[in-house]
Amino acid sequence: MTTPPNLQPLAERLRPQSLADIVGQAHLLDPDKPLRFALESGALHSLVLWGPPGTGKTTIAKLLARMTTSEFLEVSAVLSGVKEIRAAVEKAELVTRTSGRRTVVFVDEVHRFNKAQQDAFLPHIESGVIIFVGATTENPAFVLNNALLSRLRVYVLKALDHAALVQLLERAGAATQGISVSAEGLNKLAHAADGDARRALNLLELAGELANGAPIDDTLVATVITGAGVRRFDRGGDEFYDQISALHKSVRGSDPDAALYWFSRMLDGGCDPEYIARRILRIASEDVGNADPRALRIALDAWETFERLGVPEGELALAQALVYCAVAAKSNAVYTALAAARSDVVSGGSLSVPMHLRNAPTKLARTLGHGDGYRYDHNEVGGHARGQGYFPDEMSAREYYAPVERGLEIQIAEKLRRLRQPKRPD
Repeated sequence: MTTPPNLQPLAERLRPQSLADIVGQAHLLDPDKPLRFALESGALHSLVLWGPPGTGKTTIAKLLARMTTSEFLEVSAVLSGVKEIRAAVEKAELVTRTSGRRTVVFVDEVHRFNKAQQDAFLPHIESGVIIFVGATTENPAFVLNNALLSRLRVYVLKALDHAALVQLLERAGAATQGISVSAEGLNKLAHAADGDARRALNLLELAGELANGAPIDDTLVATVITGAGVRRFDRGGDEFYDQISALHKSVRGSDPDAALYWFSRMLDGGCDPEYIARRILRIASEDVGNADPRALRIALDAWETFERLGVPEGELALAQALVYCAVAAKSNAVYTALAAARSDVVSGGSLSVPMHLRNAPTKLARTLGHGDGYRYDHNEVGGHARGQGYFPDEMSAREYYAPVERGLEIQIAEKLRRLRQPKRPD
């Protein structure tokens, strides 16, 4: 059933009817871009549109069908299954037989389909019966199976910037009777929309309804946007992992200010602070390491403090540990050494423990030679049995751990240079 125009939301009534009406996405829709060429030339191909909510995925799909005089069928991955997919394909086949036209099958929230449902499209994409257009807010490489993804081109849509949102709101105000808002009000609405065109238009529509024909003043704008400016954060998708990546790399890059910004962004989006606590602990080991071993203890203390204080007081302790790790000397020498050792284990197989290193708890073990030739380090000069080997006999000695010339590892490196000498210096 079609909703009467007067009952449709403003965002639907003002949905772009041509490429010129679309704001933002110039990287896809400028005259020299592949997607623009496909829309204008009729060179249809199956694709997936990946981007945040309110960036124009549905609009582009509809324009793709309209500009190429193709039938448009919409399938919701939230409400549909294989039965609905088959019905859409049958209708597409009928359209082709009766009119010779192609059919664009638009699948919204395509990441909600399971593997079997995604596979149901494959033969029909391959045969050309349908032009598949998927829309998703999730990374297609993670949520679409390889067979489907290999048949699609991926186009990435960006959240609308502030200027594009203001332009959209100005255009909406000019096209809608009874809506009048100041430039400052438009700026505030655009800021609250946080890159989402649909949210921007919904806020403008709500303000217009509350104003009831009067100019929309700043007080009304403030009322409308209260609680509306929720920053994008999907608690498990790309925004989540992109932001935790930015936080981690800011600390690794010794930028405490950027680290605090991303820490605040994640808390603002609703991230579990204990997840961040675990990441700080990882950073203390992986990126600070033995250049400043205190970081590991400080990270653990911050986590324990958070568990005792809770939100919001405990967040300060996490911030303190985060800043400490950011300004601490850095070394990934242990991280690199462990990876190298594991690589040798995988490639070298189950090499035997040398006889002098074997345990000798019984008379039989000692009779078999376990422990023969072992030199007890505490009985050696300097407490170190210089020249004694500890690797398997079939394997040459390795030097996995290479301390960096930063922090405490400067001293560790000097000590290792002495210990690794095959003979005592004269």
